[in-house]
Amino acid sequence: MKKIKSYILLWATQSLSALGSGMTSYALVLWLYLNSGSALKTAMLSISSYAPYVLMSIFAGTLSDRWDKKKTMLGCDLIAALSTVAVLVLIKTNSLHPWHLYLINAGNGLMNTVQQPASEVAATLLTPKAYYQKTSGMRSFSQSLNSILTPVIATALFSFAGISAVIAVDLSTFGIAFLTLALFIRIPDAPSAGEQKERVLSASRSGLNWLKEHPLILKLILFLSCINLVASAYDAALPAMILPKLNGGQTVLGIVNTCVGVATLVGSVLVTVLPAPKNRVKAICAALFISMSTENFLLAFGKSPIIWCIGAVFGWIVIPYMNANMDVIFRCEIPADMQGRVYSCRNSLQIFSIPIGFLLGCVLTDNVFEPFMERHASALLNALFGQGKGSGAAMLFFVIGVVGVMVCLVFSALLSKHNWSEHK
Repeated sequence: MKKIKSYILLWATQSLSALGSGMTSYALVLWLYLNSGSALKTAMLSISSYAPYVLMSIFAGTLSDRWDKKKTMLGCDLIAALSTVAVLVLIKTNSLHPWHLYLINAGNGLMNTVQQPASEVAATLLTPKAYYQKTSGMRSFSQSLNSILTPVIATALFSFAGISAVIAVDLSTFGIAFLTLALFIRIPDAPSAGEQKERVLSASRSGLNWLKEHPLILKLILFLSCINLVASAYDAALPAMILPKLNGGQTVLGIVNTCVGVATLVGSVLVTVLPAPKNRVKAICAALFISMSTENFLLAFGKSPIIWCIGAVFGWIVIPYMNANMDVIFRCEIPADMQGRVYSCRNSLQIFSIPIGFLLGCVLTDNVFEPFMERHASALLNALFGQGKGSGAAMLFFVIGVVGVMVCLVFSALLSKHNWSEHK
């Protein structure tokens, strides 16, 4: 505990702040859907957040490597808090419109492009190498706990006290995290290799060049990019499948999402106590194969909330294990003075597929699979995927499952020659 005391303090307060931010994001989704009734307008909240993140991340990593990590994190947090205050003012004056939220989310996404690599490097600098897997498990634990608590607390506050109460809690958690980082945590300087004097474009290119010279890391990033495409289509299709069904609805959707959170929470605890695998690359491939080959098919063919919940558990309990092994490989392979640039390149390559997946999921559900099941479904398809609204989304889950399994098999073959372990 003493060796990672500063990291624990940073992790705890930043996780609390992330809970507050997540609650505000969740409440704004509820507000927008209740006021517009449009799934696409609601999905645009996520798309507007990811778009600038993808476009600017490569350049932001170079700046993150040059700038003081602590000041960078504090500045980005402050700007995010001010944007939350702006939302509150617009709500209080009855002036809030969807385009305001898209613009604010785009600004926050831009700040995240700088803050995320800075926080990644800060975690590396505060953590001895022997604790990488355990601290990765801690991050997964807090993220999982937040995914459980966010909809519960946000929905309760939103229902009984309105969105203003949710924002007030968000700003309170921000204050705690901001003051703790500013006053009580010292982040060491990253070792310098002289690249800080490069121009931004040249330094950004050095991150891409580093990836080209390290095919294992590049293949893992592309693997996650393909998985993110599938997973974001899943996120777009899940409400469309569960909400319209007679045995579905908002409560059942909340229960399924809670099972996702509980599964990742359990997986995060397991990561902190499990020994390091002999081959981390195979561990990553196996975890993603289990996830892709279970949940999507159980959602596609399942006819009851119990089956959907079981699918959620199988699909997500292995994700923290995958993330921990990926995190250890990245932290050990990438030099600390290069991590900001490489992580930013990773973010652009790995995350650009998420908004594409969201759009594909919405378009395929509304314009392809739902109309097909309504007009042309045979008795066999009705038996497999059900009838009525939601059956098209179930059919999409089958397609997502097939694509996900194929992605895992292809990249498992590409990565089979790599035998990375922490004892390399």
